[in-house]
Amino acid sequence: MLTASLKSQLSEGLPEERSEHRQKKVIKMGNCCERAANFFGPQKNTYIRVSLPAVCFVWQIAMVVLFGVFIRYDEESDEKGWNEYKKSHNITSNIENDFYFRYPSFQDVHVMIFVGFGFLMTFLKRYSFGGVGFNFLIAAFGLQWALLMQGWFHALDPVTGKITIGIESLINADFCCAGSLIAYGALLGKVSPVQLMVVTLFGVTLFAVEEYIILDLLHCRDAGGSMVIHTFGGYYGLAISWVLYRPNLNLSKRLNGSVYHSDLFAMIGALFLWMFWPSFNSAITNHGAGQHRTVINTYLALASCVLTTFAISSMGQKKGKLDMVHIQNATLAAGVAMGTAAEFMITPYGSIIVGFCCGIISTFGYLYVTPFLEKKLKLQDTCGIHNLHAVPGMLGGFVGAIVAATATEEIYGKEGLVETFGLTGKYVNRTMSTQGGYQAAGTCVAIAFGLVGGVCVGFILRFPIWGDPADDFCFDDEAYWELPEDEETIPPVLEYNNHMINKHQDTNLSSQGFMYLQSWKAFVAKNFDEVLVSGPVPSLSLGKHPTANSSSIL
Repeated sequence: MLTASLKSQLSEGLPEERSEHRQKKVIKMGNCCERAANFFGPQKNTYIRVSLPAVCFVWQIAMVVLFGVFIRYDEESDEKGWNEYKKSHNITSNIENDFYFRYPSFQDVHVMIFVGFGFLMTFLKRYSFGGVGFNFLIAAFGLQWALLMQGWFHALDPVTGKITIGIESLINADFCCAGSLIAYGALLGKVSPVQLMVVTLFGVTLFAVEEYIILDLLHCRDAGGSMVIHTFGGYYGLAISWVLYRPNLNLSKRLNGSVYHSDLFAMIGALFLWMFWPSFNSAITNHGAGQHRTVINTYLALASCVLTTFAISSMGQKKGKLDMVHIQNATLAAGVAMGTAAEFMITPYGSIIVGFCCGIISTFGYLYVTPFLEKKLKLQDTCGIHNLHAVPGMLGGFVGAIVAATATEEIYGKEGLVETFGLTGKYVNRTMSTQGGYQAAGTCVAIAFGLVGGVCVGFILRFPIWGDPADDFCFDDEAYWELPEDEETIPPVLEYNNHMINKHQDTNLSSQGFMYLQSWKAFVAKNFDEVLVSGPVPSLSLGKHPTANSSSIL
């Protein structure tokens, strides 16, 4: 009986009511799944007409309010304060203002932040606008937020509750931005401008905290930022990129590369960075021998690094050809590694050794380490900041620790040790071996802040509310920029037809020329004597055949 009824139902079909009920149930379940997928899944929407203006306006208004409440000029930039400072310090000339000592270095650092970093990221064939444009955006926001964050930790007057800023504050703000710009290198082409603003907001905040711990609590010396800038920024960006791993990024593989002109623009950025890196490392060092020595050490290390980079780049290719990626990036690794030790008495040959090693390590990183990290650790590093900033910065921190631990009075002099390492106040009894240990600890703090902070920020950026591109729409300016129209291209069929038409025209022209030449030969042969007597033959235009009429040429 049961089997017969089942057969009859199958043959006759389901009742209409049951069918409608099941359809509604399926539709309802589908809507729920779609909503869940839209929130947690990989669906992307690059529409930022609301989110980006909202973030920019709200955060800039917040800057206006916070600057109005906290920020004031320091004694060397305030008119009344400067006049009182001159009287109290018996200064008669304005040339003693710190502005005239620091501004050249500030100008160089500023160019590095906006031009050097910006153009170094233009190597992608379809992401030049995003590379230089978003670099501009986050640096402009970051330097404002950095003045506040660094001011709260380093320059807050406990009596007035105000932060005073001067030219050195602007340099430090640029340094603070550099950490977030380095992190952007790992995320280039894969995130939205709104996400980059979030990266900068948390990046500057974390930077200010770890800088306070390393420079104030541990009392480390790091004028060029091997630890606080490069090590932190490198591992911060790598951790974010690891959390934001895209398994289908190969869908945009065609755009994840360079073309001839994009590599040329990136090389311009690299050259700006290379030339101004001595200013970057020496910008906030002590006036006098310390600043002078920092420039020399950085200069020599950078020069040494170039030669070893070219050597390893050529050795790493089967045909011995050079890779522009290595030349753009690995040649700068020595500047990163010398950030801590350049201020110390590392000696000129010691600087060259550091540069020599950095060129080898960084280039090998681009050849072998970056592919390994992407394949095994699922770490997608667009610009290779692991090889340019993270590892050389860590190396620079430990080199600085070794040089500090081996410092002696015979080399520096008693006053030189105190001035170079700031051994005053509660640090007056700190030994140099202890100072070296604290320098190494500072490097570890920078790594920890970068990794832990990057992972936390990465999970925040995973929420599908930031307008980041889909896996098949990465590395493309079209996602966020109005692009100028490309030059009109002729379809292949029309191009072939035009080629054949031009070919026929050339053939007809050649035939006319041949006929003209034959007629002219016949005419000269017939009237040779008359031509010699009457003088030079007038020029004849193509297509007009000479006639036997002698009056036409006499």
